[in-house]
Amino acid sequence: MALAFPNFDPIAIHLGPLGIRWYALAYITGLVGGWKYMRWLVSKPPFAMTGEQVDDFLVWATLGVVLGGRTGYVLFYKPLFYLHNPEQILALWRGGMSFHGGALGVIVAIVLFTRRHKLSLLAVGDTVCTVVPIGLFFGRLANFVNGELFGRPAPLDLPWAMIFPNGGPIPRHPSQLYEAGLEGIVLFTVMHLLWRNESLRLRSGFLSGAFLAGYGIARITGEFFRQPDIQLGYLWGGTTMGQLLSIPLVLVGAIFMLRARRPS
Repeated sequence: MALAFPNFDPIAIHLGPLGIRWYALAYITGLVGGWKYMRWLVSKPPFAMTGEQVDDFLVWATLGVVLGGRTGYVLFYKPLFYLHNPEQILALWRGGMSFHGGALGVIVAIVLFTRRHKLSLLAVGDTVCTVVPIGLFFGRLANFVNGELFGRPAPLDLPWAMIFPNGGPIPRHPSQLYEAGLEGIVLFTVMHLLWRNESLRLRSGFLSGAFLAGYGIARITGEFFRQPDIQLGYLWGGTTMGQLLSIPLVLVGAIFMLRARRPS
């Protein structure tokens, strides 16, 4: 009695011979939503940057997400495939982005941007990290629409188990929706509540650490329901690549929170 996967058209908007895919629309919506929210955040202490600088940073963040996310996917998940098919590296419309790679790309963007504008690295990082769950939420919804990154086989009595087009006849967890909830809604709520506490918000680096640890925990949890990438399978001790890459985030995040100090 499993649910059938909805027959989504991968093209969200048809413009004659051109089409805007759900995947691209998710990234656009996440970036624009994050930009609007970030402009509101910087109007409050510690005033990490001006509204105009937020506008400028949107371009830097977009490049960091796209270049870092794609590079991370190529290196972490399909290095041999892209080694033999380098022309496919730029085929972004076929999917294939890594959060961990995108995070590294955005970190590089933050470092370069703050140096150029002589801003506080940690204050800007805290603001950006408070915004990121918006993009994660829309990205996971796009994964679901594309029918990719589906879950592991589900119990037979799970009422929301689903048959995915590329997952065979086995009912599976809709793990993309689990991750949208954990990495998007739950993490956004936690980060927003922490940000509203001014004493925590003024402890430079605390929100960055909370995000890193929170995302790591959410990703590790979600991976227990997600089918591992077919070319990698299960790794050391039955873990997945996503879990192994997230463990350092939890540790680094905890260190950031413990070492965060209020400005003197």
